[in-house]
Amino acid sequence: MEAADIAFVVICAAMVMLMTPGLAFFYGGMIRVKSALNMLMMCFIAMGISSVLWVLYGWSLAFGTDVNGEGGGVFGNLDFVGFRGMLDLDNSPELLTIALFQLMFAVLTPALISGALAERVKFSAWVLFIAVWVSIVYFPVAHWVWGEGGWIGGLEIDGREVIDFAGGTAVHINAGIAALAVVLVIGKRIGFKKDSGMRPHNLPMVLLGAALLWFGWFGFNAGSELAANGTTALMALNTMVATGTAVLGWLIYERLRYGAYTTLGAASGAIGGLVAITPAGADVTPMGAMAIGLVSGAVCAWAVGLKYKLGYDDSLDVVGVHLVGGLIGTLMVGFLAIEVGGFAQFALQAIAAAAVLVYSFVVTLLLALAIKHTIGFRAEEDAELTGLDQVYHAESGYDFSQSGGGSAAGSAGVQAPAATQTGEKKVDA
Repeated sequence: MEAADIAFVVICAAMVMLMTPGLAFFYGGMIRVKSALNMLMMCFIAMGISSVLWVLYGWSLAFGTDVNGEGGGVFGNLDFVGFRGMLDLDNSPELLTIALFQLMFAVLTPALISGALAERVKFSAWVLFIAVWVSIVYFPVAHWVWGEGGWIGGLEIDGREVIDFAGGTAVHINAGIAALAVVLVIGKRIGFKKDSGMRPHNLPMVLLGAALLWFGWFGFNAGSELAANGTTALMALNTMVATGTAVLGWLIYERLRYGAYTTLGAASGAIGGLVAITPAGADVTPMGAMAIGLVSGAVCAWAVGLKYKLGYDDSLDVVGVHLVGGLIGTLMVGFLAIEVGGFAQFALQAIAAAAVLVYSFVVTLLLALAIKHTIGFRAEEDAELTGLDQVYHAESGYDFSQSGGGSAAGSAGVQAPAATQTGEKKVDA
């Protein structure tokens, strides 16, 4: 890597870091005011946990040489535990840059899961879940896809290889299916499908979070080239046009199905488009990127309503947006990829997606069950009803006593006026 490339990737890493606070705002605005701060903390804590584990052993498990030595394994060796020997290597500047960049992916991926569990899990259980999940799910899957000797990265059919430029499988499909596994274990929120007060409490916050995510995603996607070149430019352009088209696709679906264009739908559509273009953007034309964006916007808008029909409580639609969007991008690039698109490429993409789906779902389900039957995963009923902010953090997201709300409204923010109560998104958003 040239010095300019190192500088570029470090800047991209900083942009990706900003995505996790952006995700916190995006998720935090969509729930009820009484647990908004808890939602922010569920995202923010991932930055601390993943950073520490990445240095201790995560980088080595994900990007160390395959334990088999010849590839085909499921995780890297432990040569770089504690970053041992990293500073002594001739290419240490390049490796340290890549390690920093990939750390941000390890931070964001478990944070994505938090939106599905909003308002009803113990904070201590969530901390334990992140620590174990990144260790036994994210680090191995990242090695499969990107690590030296990883088996997904080494798959070939007729000379074709799996396309996952920036994390459709390792990040979005992985997080989306894990979210589904956990919500099946912890169950529904009290009042799910019955409480009309489960509405977003701060839509401007949601749009701010979506904007920060959109901005950071340029670093996420374009930075994955690890250089500043033509592929970087194509990926950045496709990131923009796919996301814009996805916003339109979601809003068109909303208008035809529900008769309105919602701001929540526009923000969610943007995230769906960003997710879908992540694996594909460096390998399709701008017109192909727009096709992926249009399909992801409309299909994700439809998919978020499945939780009401199927009865699983994915609070903030992690399954409907990240799992479905990740699958759309990973599979559509099989046909739309420049030069290599076709049934053979589609088959490769399907194998990779299926492998991550099965592994992540099974292991996450077992982990969630283990936590449930040991320290307990679900928050106490009283804590869920009164709000998690005061129970777990001894704070509130808003101080109503200083806005003329009176002492009752300002008593730790536990009981806010009815108009400010929040919760899950409407079916059409």
